[in-house]
Amino acid sequence: MRVFEDWLQSMKLSINGYDYYVDFQKIYENVNKMKRELCLLNSLIGSPNIQEEFISLIKEYPSTLQCIPILLAVRQHEIYAQDEEGSYLYDFCNPNYSLKQYCVFMEKTGLFDLISHHIVNNLVDYALGIETGLDSNGRKNRGGHQMEHLVERYIKKTGVEYYKEMYLTEIEEKWGLDLSSISAEGTSTKRWDFVVKTDNMVYVIETNFYASGGSKLNETSRSYKMIAEEARNIPNIEFIWITDGGGWKKAKRNLEETFNTMKHLYNIHDMEQGVLKNIFQ
Repeated sequence: MRVFEDWLQSMKLSINGYDYYVDFQKIYENVNKMKRELCLLNSLIGSPNIQEEFISLIKEYPSTLQCIPILLAVRQHEIYAQDEEGSYLYDFCNPNYSLKQYCVFMEKTGLFDLISHHIVNNLVDYALGIETGLDSNGRKNRGGHQMEHLVERYIKKTGVEYYKEMYLTEIEEKWGLDLSSISAEGTSTKRWDFVVKTDNMVYVIETNFYASGGSKLNETSRSYKMIAEEARNIPNIEFIWITDGGGWKKAKRNLEETFNTMKHLYNIHDMEQGVLKNIFQ
């Protein structure tokens, strides 16, 4: 007999691996794609006549214009800007204004000051710093994938037949199951993180990790409780929810209700104790 409070206390505060914080390989690849152009712009560092030299450089090497957005931490090739003189949508891949207008952009965004006043010594290094900052936005996605990778490692250890990111309709077609009660009579296109097939059962699995609280946790708990209740009436199908994270300690009311009614609700500690092997074998 499991005790909810004991189970909740076994939740982990984090599962961040070493590669969670920055994807340096991706950063190096992004910078290398524009390294030549950035090196050309380096020739303008400390220039006393930066506007004239900028125009001359772009005329000789037009592709150099393409690396300007990243200097402002912008990935798109178009940048909108306006002031009392008008509004502009600058295209840095297919220039749509005169080079003098692009000089206005460089001046008013502060890039000419940055370059001509020697505030930075190397635009390649500067771009590496910007890419590192932008890459931090990818941590949310990496965090979600970390839990999936972790769960997959434990599924693999059981030696069962399993599938990743499988749609509900694919399950119905592959094993001839009727999941209409889960799919709201066919109106839902639910995709499961994992599906495990044993000799006499199909297990559909959802995984997530919440390091912080929020209303989404309560919604998730209610939703998965409903799915579990609906799955009970379907022969040869069982729903497993694997979740973890310190965020649950701030949203434990609904989770406790789900814990007390759901057959297969587990966390990382449960997997460490071999719960998946006990279920599948």
